[in-house]
Amino acid sequence: MPLRQAVTAAGLITGFAADTLFGDPRRGHPVALFGTAAAAVERRLWADSKPRGAAYTALCAGAVTGLGLAAQAATRRRPFARFTLTAVSTWIVLGGRGLAAEGQEMARLLEDGDVPAARQRLSHLCARDATELDSAELTRAATESIAENTSDAVVAPLLWGAVAGIPGLLGYRALNTLDAMVGYRSPRHRNFGWASARADDVVNLLPSRVGAALTAACAPLAGGRTRASWTAWRRDGSLHPSPNAGQVEAAFAGALDLRLGGTNSYGGEIERRGTLGDGRAPEPADLRRAVRLSRAVGVAALAVAAVVAR
Repeated sequence: MPLRQAVTAAGLITGFAADTLFGDPRRGHPVALFGTAAAAVERRLWADSKPRGAAYTALCAGAVTGLGLAAQAATRRRPFARFTLTAVSTWIVLGGRGLAAEGQEMARLLEDGDVPAARQRLSHLCARDATELDSAELTRAATESIAENTSDAVVAPLLWGAVAGIPGLLGYRALNTLDAMVGYRSPRHRNFGWASARADDVVNLLPSRVGAALTAACAPLAGGRTRASWTAWRRDGSLHPSPNAGQVEAAFAGALDLRLGGTNSYGGEIERRGTLGDGRAPEPADLRRAVRLSRAVGVAALAVAAVVAR
């Protein structure tokens, strides 16, 4: 393997290990700082306009990607510095440990019957309106969020880091964060957030499908079957309104022998999804299985990223 590829692969592996061991930085997380800056820019640029929203997306994501390009150029002939910046960037953008911790905490709350606390906790995983959700619906929401975020917060950044280095890591995370901030179809963001949502769809087209394939491959590690996961993914993945989230959610449903999908509410907007999988409704204990599967998929994605690193 050429030195440049080896440096990128080593940086990804080290950053993944740092996320696994330490999780997110507790103070001054760069992603949170980016979100604060992007919110300030939104206040200045907002208009009920797709072109204005596209400019906002280009400005915010472009600035972060440009920073990554500058770092990549500055370390072109400095392999140790390139390795260090790749490792730190990978650690910053990954969310595997945090995702697993949230899944375990949701499982604990639901197993204890603490539905009010679980409703509040769900906001750590997704933006779904939880005020009227019962234990069964909270379990479904958390399971779906673990599946989707396995792709968004682990598989996709690793793959973008592998093929595009530091700019790929930072640029992907910027777009994903913008989608989380303004990508919902609320009255305020229906037009302004359109570009952020569509850009996030584009950069996740391939990673989500790689994530679904890896989910099928890893299904036995969570007590499931590869064939069932593959079948659910290929049959049901396109039933979801998102071109990407449904891929990995359907694969998780098949892998865990569960039935996901249904009607969800986001800020007053109702979203109706198709049925994903043939199994039973998820129970709190299944959240722990989903976390185990998510971790396995993360390790598999790291192996793929290390092999294809450029």
